[in-house]
Amino acid sequence: MPPANIIELPELHDATGVFRDRADAGRRLAGMLEEFRGSGAWVLGIPAGGMPVAAEVARRLELPLDVLVVSKVLLPWTTEAGYGAVAFDGSVWLNPDYIDYYGLDAATVEAGVSAAKAKVERRLRRFRGDRPFTAVRDRPVILVDDGLAAGSTLRAAVAALKRAGAGRIIVAVPTGHARSVEEIGGLVDRLYCANIRGGLRFAVADAYEQWSDVSEDEVAEILHRHAVG
Repeated sequence: MPPANIIELPELHDATGVFRDRADAGRRLAGMLEEFRGSGAWVLGIPAGGMPVAAEVARRLELPLDVLVVSKVLLPWTTEAGYGAVAFDGSVWLNPDYIDYYGLDAATVEAGVSAAKAKVERRLRRFRGDRPFTAVRDRPVILVDDGLAAGSTLRAAVAALKRAGAGRIIVAVPTGHARSVEEIGGLVDRLYCANIRGGLRFAVADAYEQWSDVSEDEVAEILHRHAVG
């Protein structure tokens, strides 16, 4: 039984292939978040994959949408798995257990952090230009990604939002690993996850029938379409 501040759809528990695509996942999340309709909460999508989900949530709940740039610190032999993350404010969160487990030396970690910082800075220029960060102080925010695996990206994002003075922080993800959902749920006011799954192996993509990478061009188009700022 998950903690009281974690809300799931019990009929989707431990199931795979439950969403047609990210837009469908956003629609399911919006249904869970109905209480926030017209509330003025900011919907903040994590690029790239979180933005199509966030856009659907914002559209259906009539809420403002913006982007929150965070990037994983990647293991040197993969483009997916990470051991930490860099947030939009330049802050870094690293998982020491992962660093020890993979035997990463200081030079490797430094190179990984530098690459993630460069990616964050590039995406900030691309998606925000000269626009200042969203005015979240004392305001509720709904932080959206397309899934929650190890949780480093969301952990860094939540910490940065707290430093920015956000009011209530609500995390909304279509799918997530049970352990990570509980860990992130302990850091925020509420966490909505339609499809919670356990087990040793977890892949965000397994929750979707149609899965592909989201390009930066697609993120820019979403922001343009929603007339951010």
